[in-house]
Amino acid sequence: MFEILKTVIAFIVIFGVLVFVHEFGHFIIAKRSGIKVLEFAFGIGPKLFGFQGKETLYSIRILPLGGFCRFLSVEEVEEGEEGDQVSREELLARSFESKSIWKRMAVIVAGPLMNFILGAVLFVVAFAFFGVAVADNQNLIGEVSLGKPAATAGLAAGDRIMAINGTETPDWNSVTQQIHTNPGEKMSFTVEKADTKQIVTIEITPAYDQELGKGLIGIAPSYTMQKVSVLKSIQYGFLQTVEFTRQLVLYLIHMITGKAPVELSGPIGVAQVIGEGVKQGMSSLFTLAAVLSINFGVLNILPLPALDGGQLAVMTFEGIRRKPLSIEKKGWIQLTGFALLIALMIAVTYQDILRIITK
Repeated sequence: MFEILKTVIAFIVIFGVLVFVHEFGHFIIAKRSGIKVLEFAFGIGPKLFGFQGKETLYSIRILPLGGFCRFLSVEEVEEGEEGDQVSREELLARSFESKSIWKRMAVIVAGPLMNFILGAVLFVVAFAFFGVAVADNQNLIGEVSLGKPAATAGLAAGDRIMAINGTETPDWNSVTQQIHTNPGEKMSFTVEKADTKQIVTIEITPAYDQELGKGLIGIAPSYTMQKVSVLKSIQYGFLQTVEFTRQLVLYLIHMITGKAPVELSGPIGVAQVIGEGVKQGMSSLFTLAAVLSINFGVLNILPLPALDGGQLAVMTFEGIRRKPLSIEKKGWIQLTGFALLIALMIAVTYQDILRIITK
């Protein structure tokens, strides 16, 4: 019960920080661009509580699964109560639509950009305080990926692979060599279990990874933490952010083109991963939060309605045709995108539940 509570708290804190930083990016650039921000909200759904600032309502909503910044629109100014001409012109000048396309794009891009910056900062903090993970060349499993052949067969972190198909595997290189060169073939693993120290035989069939062109079963080696300087931490943090972003974008491209399987996780799946991070300690939590922040940034720049990338796509289209879309069309695009987003969230949550039930 205590582990579940820790997972829930970690999930809320991590997701809360990711959302807050994202929305703060929109907020601060909007303010600097002279756009009036009517509301800065954390969460979605009915408002729990809030307070009115000088010109912005700061609120917390019931579900901590998102957030938003509501900017003053031309429509709201035109539909407002009659005032003097000067005040209306001042308000129109502070509306989102009144700004140049470059300023509006900067406001939208600022959200995902802040998530990339946060990811890099979290990596730097993790490396500076806990060190850099250096793989040991032992036949010891350090991590098992959920849903992969190794996890399905019952392998766990701490297990030691003594032999594969009768051939001894004294180090990690010998383990991976056999797995990589035998995709699709059932293999017999002689394993010393971490919990009981018993020697068992487990049959696993490596899955073929089209991107890498070799067999994989979803295991990673054990690591030791090596202390590094602050400057090295900054260097490694930046490089890790760039590399992880590159891999994620590449995976999305391969997933869209059918070269990689569709593997998405909803809130339940993310909570499971965070739960594993809680068990492994603060170093894993910081690294996991960095990875999730980068994921959040990449997700939001996808050109899908209701996401930041969708708004950028609409602005680009308007810039090319040199004419803005009507408010009605933008409304339908946003509504359709939001409905698709909710449907996708329901679908991936359903898959998360199925994975738990059938595990």
